[in-house]
Amino acid sequence: MAAITASMVAELRGKTDAPMMECKRALTEAQGDMVKAEELLRVKLGSKAGKAAGRITAEGVITSYMEGDVGALLEVNCETDFVTKNDSFLALANAAVKLIAQNNPADLAALAALPCTQDGFGPTLEDVRKGLIGKIGENMSFRRFKRFASGAKLASYLHGTRIGVVVEFDGDATAAKDVAMHVAAMKPVALSSDDVPAELVARERSVAAAKAAEDASVATAAGKPVQSAEIVAKRIEGGVQKYLKEVSLFNQSFVKNDKQTVEQMLKATGTTVKAFTLYVVGEGIEKKVEDFAAEVAAQMAAAKQAS
Repeated sequence: MAAITASMVAELRGKTDAPMMECKRALTEAQGDMVKAEELLRVKLGSKAGKAAGRITAEGVITSYMEGDVGALLEVNCETDFVTKNDSFLALANAAVKLIAQNNPADLAALAALPCTQDGFGPTLEDVRKGLIGKIGENMSFRRFKRFASGAKLASYLHGTRIGVVVEFDGDATAAKDVAMHVAAMKPVALSSDDVPAELVARERSVAAAKAAEDASVATAAGKPVQSAEIVAKRIEGGVQKYLKEVSLFNQSFVKNDKQTVEQMLKATGTTVKAFTLYVVGEGIEKKVEDFAAEVAAQMAAAKQAS
C-alpha cells in the first residue's frame, strides 16, 4: 500500500477544502490515488470537496494577439513565479504569440523553428528560449497554443498573466468581451449542456450514485427507511442536470447580472457566441512540492558522513 505523506494530505486539502483527517482517510482508502481520493471526498462531503479543485500550482504566462479576425492564444511555462515578471521572458511570450497568428505553425516544433525577427532571418524562437534558459538559469517551454482564423469576430480577455480567454462571435463586441470576462471568472467547460464531454457527465453521474449509496448506508445503520430506487434514480438525474447547468456557458448566471443567464444576455444584445477557448496557467500540471525539512536533514546527514 502506498505511503500517505503529509504533503499528499496538504495537496488534497488544498484542492478540496476538506478537513485534514478526511483527506487522510480518503487517500488511505484510495491507496494514494489523488484523483480517486478527491472523488471519494465529493461522495462523502458533497460539492464542497470540489470548491478549490481549480487551483493551479505550475508557473508561466498566458498571452494573446489579435489582428482583425485572426488571433492566437499561447501558454508559456517556467519554474517559478519570479521568472513570469522577467521582461525578457514576457517579450519572448509576446513575440511567439504574434508569430503564431501571422505564420500558422502546425505544432510546437514548428513554432519553435520560426525566426524571431520580422525579416525572416536571425535567431529562432528556440534559440531565444535556450539563450534565456542559460541567462536566467531556469527551464521554460512553450506548452500549448491555438490560432483563430475561422472568419468569426474575436474578443479576448487576459486576467493578469494567468488566465486567457478568446471568444469567437458575431454581433456586439462589448457583449462578447463581457462573455470573455465571464468565462475567465466562471470557467465553463462547454457552450451548452449538450456539448459537455461525455466522460465528465459519466463521472458526475457516478459521484451522484455513490453519494446516494452512501446516504442509504447511513440510513440503514440508523434504522431509518432508505429511498426507493425510483426516487434515487430521479435524484441522480437531478444532480447531473444541475451539474450540466453549472458548467455550460449559456446556462450560467451572467456575472454582471445574475438575474439573467448568459444566453439571455446574448439574445438581448443580438450576439451569437460560436466558441470560446480558456487557458489557465499550469492547468493539469502537477508542480513538484519541495520538502525543505527533509532536504535540510539529508544535507546534514551527507555532511556528517563526509566528515
